Amino acid sequence: MSPETMVEDITGLLEVWVAGWAGCRGYRTSTEGRFPSALRTDKTGEWEVFASEPTDDEFAALAARTAETPARVLTILTNGPSRYAAMAARHGLNVTSDTQTMMIVDMETQDAEDPWLSDDDLRLFTYEQDGVHYAEVRSGDAVAASGRVFVVGDTAVFDKIVTQPAFQRRGLGSFIMRALAAQAFGHDVRTGLLLASVDGQKLYSHLGWTTVAQVLMLSASHDGTDLSLS
Repeated sequence: MSPETMVEDITGLLEVWVAGWAGCRGYRTSTEGRFPSALRTDKTGEWEVFASEPTDDEFAALAARTAETPARVLTILTNGPSRYAAMAARHGLNVTSDTQTMMIVDMETQDAEDPWLSDDDLRLFTYEQDGVHYAEVRSGDAVAASGRVFVVGDTAVFDKIVTQPAFQRRGLGSFIMRALAAQAFGHDVRTGLLLASVDGQKLYSHLGWTTVAQVLMLSASHDGTDLSLS
C-alpha cells in the first residue's frame, strides 16, 4: 500500500500503526468491534482502544467502556479534535493528551545507508529481538539516544525515539531515525509511520515526514497525567 493510499484510508493506516506499535512494545492486541486495541501490560495493565473518526454512536459505546475504570484509555485519530473533546466531556471522559500527531513518510525518501557518528565519545549499537529492531547511541555505559522499529507488511512503524536531556541538540534524534531506517530497509518497506510529540514533529518534518491526523487521548482519570508520555 502506497503512502498516498494509506492517507486516504485512515482506518487502515491506524490498524497498521497499532500492529506495529504493539509489536514494538510486546503488547497483546484485540478488537473492540471494528476498532483495534492493545493491552498495556507494562504501564496500566488495562486496554487502550484506538478509533479513527468514530460515529456518535460508536464513540458513545467506546466511551462507556473506557469510563468503567480510570486506567483505560480511548485514543482517537481525527482531524476534528474539538468535536471529540466535547463529546468526551458529555460522556464523563477527560482529555489526557491532545498534542500528538500521526505522521507518515515515503521510505524511498529516507537515507538507506548506515549512519556514522562524528563524535568519538559516542558509539552506535543495533540489534534485533522478537522482530523488533533497536538502535542505541551510548556514551560509555550511558544511553544517550535510542529508538525501535517494527515492520508490518511493507510499513515500518517507529517508536520510542528518545534523546536524553544531557545529549540533546547534537543531532542524535535524526541519527537514531537513520539507524532505524537502515535496519528497516532489510525488509521490503515502502512507508513509515509514527506518533509524534510536539518536539518530535519538528524533527520528523525536517526529515520529510508529514502529518495525517491529530491524536486525542481520553480517559476517566482525574489525576492530570499526560498519557502520551507513558
